[in-house]
Amino acid sequence: MPEKPQYNEILQKLKALSNLKAVEGMKRFGINPNNTYGVSIPNLRKMAKHVGTNHTLAQQLWKSRIHEARIIASMIDDPKMVTEEQLENWVKDIDSWDVCDQCCSNLFCKTSFAYQKAVEWSKRNEEFIKRAGFVLMAELAVHDKKTKDTEFLKFLPIIKRESTDNRNFVKKAVNWALRQIGKRNATLNKAAIQTAQQIQTMKSKTAKWIASDTLKELTSANTQKRLEKAPC
Repeated sequence: MPEKPQYNEILQKLKALSNLKAVEGMKRFGINPNNTYGVSIPNLRKMAKHVGTNHTLAQQLWKSRIHEARIIASMIDDPKMVTEEQLENWVKDIDSWDVCDQCCSNLFCKTSFAYQKAVEWSKRNEEFIKRAGFVLMAELAVHDKKTKDTEFLKFLPIIKRESTDNRNFVKKAVNWALRQIGKRNATLNKAAIQTAQQIQTMKSKTAKWIASDTLKELTSANTQKRLEKAPC
């Protein structure tokens, strides 16, 4: 295949940039150290930029099971060529929160299945799949400037429903999604604050943490001032 030389070149470069001390540091932050070289995100972005968009190469890099190769795969894949089957296969393979977040930010949120998968994955029990659902909500709230508020309002009952999940990588993503939706505009800010207040009354330590952290940011003077200045 024409992409094979590029594939080998990327793997060789990743090995050359490997940093065992960085891998240990990543481990302390909850990143899976298996098949990991400890290459920084800026270096991965440089490599991805050099490659450009390449759907076939992205599939090959993902199958390598190498941590950094999979992140590069998410950076170079073509969202228009990504199928629902690919999304399901990739999300099942994710074994680390940073790969989850990079995939959602670089690729998943840009596909035509983003809103659908945000809802579907939020119902799943697997920790990183559920996280992916809420990271997608957060990413869409930040980057999708065209979608109407109604789509984001649909996420709020889901966020409330899952706010008692005490797994670290899930609860932080739920919190992230609620905060980003609430910072999108004044209308969604009010709706997100109301949702956080409802969550705050739930008999769950995790729910109360999510609500408290969200309310602190969404009701802050800085957030409110920014929303007042934002165009309607």
